[in-house]
Amino acid sequence: MTDLVVRRLLVDMEAPIERHWCDGDPFRTALFDALSMSFPVGEQFFIDSVRNGHRALPADKQEPLRAGVQGFIGQEATHRRLHALYNAQLDKLGLVNEWAPRAQQRLKLLEGADPRHPVAITAANEHFTAILADWLLHNADVLGTRDPRLVTLWLWHSAEESEHKAIAFDVYQALGGNHEWRITWFRRITTVFLGDLLRQTVCNLRRDGSLWKWRTWKSAAQHLFGKRGFVRQTYRPWREYLRPDFHPNQQDSSASARWLQEHSDAFTPVGSPA
Repeated sequence: MTDLVVRRLLVDMEAPIERHWCDGDPFRTALFDALSMSFPVGEQFFIDSVRNGHRALPADKQEPLRAGVQGFIGQEATHRRLHALYNAQLDKLGLVNEWAPRAQQRLKLLEGADPRHPVAITAANEHFTAILADWLLHNADVLGTRDPRLVTLWLWHSAEESEHKAIAFDVYQALGGNHEWRITWFRRITTVFLGDLLRQTVCNLRRDGSLWKWRTWKSAAQHLFGKRGFVRQTYRPWREYLRPDFHPNQQDSSASARWLQEHSDAFTPVGSPA
């Protein structure tokens, strides 16, 4: 396994964010803002789940995964910090994060659970973020050009999500997690994730006053179901997770490696956490 590098992104996330930063498009802006609202809580859960799952392994199974787990934790912690700063700017715009507290309440149900369950949930979410990341890296123009800082943030985040997409899955397999529960949690997370994303996007649009505007719905149809739409282009890689012989590394990560190589001036490597 190649060690995962933790990178410090060279952007100022404490500067104000324009209300419709994504090319003036309310729908695209609301969708990406909604995703950002989920990350601090979600990524802390992923960190805790993978760390605890790794600790639950016998020593001989821990060592081969140690570097990958450490890199995963470092990368996710950096994502969590930067999106917390991003979300603080959204608060100033009058948006209300309803996703995070709802997720926190659900996570209480997992207290004391077998560590394989949180890791399976993390692996399912990591598959979602990986296919979203790959789609975004191939369709970077959807981020527009108004805020180069946010373009860099989203593409860097996407590249790293694609880079570490197999870590939680590998920990789950090492824990002896079976296919049945992996798929059970994946189906549940599909419903929960898409439902939460829709609810928060609608909430953002309502508070923005853009929910019932024709251009909002036109953009939603185009960017979700159009020729290059997210739903249309990610259904096949989403479905591959259901295969008994699936592994995340079977899906192409070349766009991630290419972006990181071509944009090395956007970040500073800081190594892996101890």
